[in-house]
Amino acid sequence: MATFCRNIALIPFFLLLSLTFSDFGVTCLGVNYGQVANNLPPPDKVVDLLSSLKITKSRIYDTNPQVLTAFANSNIELIVTVENQMLAVLVDPQQALQWVSTHIKPYFPATKITGIAVGNEVFTDDDTSLIQNLVPATVSIHGALVQLGLDKYIQVSTPNSLAVLEESYPPSAGSFKTEVAGIMSQYLQFLSSTKAPFWINAYTYFAYKDAPNRISLDYALFNPNSGMVDPYTKLHYDNMLYAQVDAAIFAMARLGYNGIEVRVSETGWPSKGDPNEVGATVVNAATYNKNLLRRQMANEGTPLRPNMRLEVYLFALFNEDMKPGPTSERNYGLFQPDGTMAYNVGLSALSTPSSSSTPSSASISLASSATKVTDVKGLIIFCDLSVHYPQS
Repeated sequence: MATFCRNIALIPFFLLLSLTFSDFGVTCLGVNYGQVANNLPPPDKVVDLLSSLKITKSRIYDTNPQVLTAFANSNIELIVTVENQMLAVLVDPQQALQWVSTHIKPYFPATKITGIAVGNEVFTDDDTSLIQNLVPATVSIHGALVQLGLDKYIQVSTPNSLAVLEESYPPSAGSFKTEVAGIMSQYLQFLSSTKAPFWINAYTYFAYKDAPNRISLDYALFNPNSGMVDPYTKLHYDNMLYAQVDAAIFAMARLGYNGIEVRVSETGWPSKGDPNEVGATVVNAATYNKNLLRRQMANEGTPLRPNMRLEVYLFALFNEDMKPGPTSERNYGLFQPDGTMAYNVGLSALSTPSSSSTPSSASISLASSATKVTDVKGLIIFCDLSVHYPQS
């Protein structure tokens, strides 16, 4: 979905957050910065917010020049997006070179662009013509990066809806829909040859909402539960997200691709919904994201790949008031557009210098069961960067 940033009057004061890293291990979690709203703060204030949270990875849904400029020298890694409607144009290698030369090269390396998402959920888009252009456009964009000497720093991939899977339960039964298998094989060959990740947008909320009588809420929220055992692999799953990721890994293996890393380009839980949107509550949203953060701090992998930390991008930074669809679509944000928390996932903070530091009613302590933490005041999200960038 193409998104556009609309500048508004300067927000007087962002939420100030202090951090205590305590004895937790190094971890890193990204946040999606969606902009389908008419009341968001300007991009430079968004960078201030992300920096105050020590968030080192973010993703946007276009290549907005204002955003790319604002992220310069911020040390925040950024994934940008080619809008779906551009795919047909970028099949042409010369057009792809022009696009990269205009939308990427002028901002790099001051802005640490690490990935280009070619479209979003193309394999399951209502416009079925898009799928024919996906692989050629992806190859052309990567070729342009090679030509400009940027391919060592920027990976090219595309986020996929879980609806691209024909089967996802149990995880070992994971398989792609027959109608996309041919082009999917071409796409996976590209990922394998360029060592780029397979991105999935994975929302356990949707599975729970559609079948609340059959799916355990605790299993969907990462809460303690008995989980499930895959009858074929005998692997135990105590949460649905890891099961979804492993189903995608098995689906790729069925097409002959075993070594591609899976990363979660979007996941989250809405804090508000329509009456028929079961489970869309502040408490559930806070619980899901708090538990996800705890897993990220533990550098966990999935049962199938326990030694490969699962990289996750949370959706989303802000509630976005112009998103179409049910109420839940406008309520995935950690923050309101004015910088106040939509709910607390372990944050204990001051909204202004003179305000009370008492956490909101949705506040949840982020203490580890293994380590006594007496004062956790912020998202404990940081990482060691493994990519070395050229000097500006």
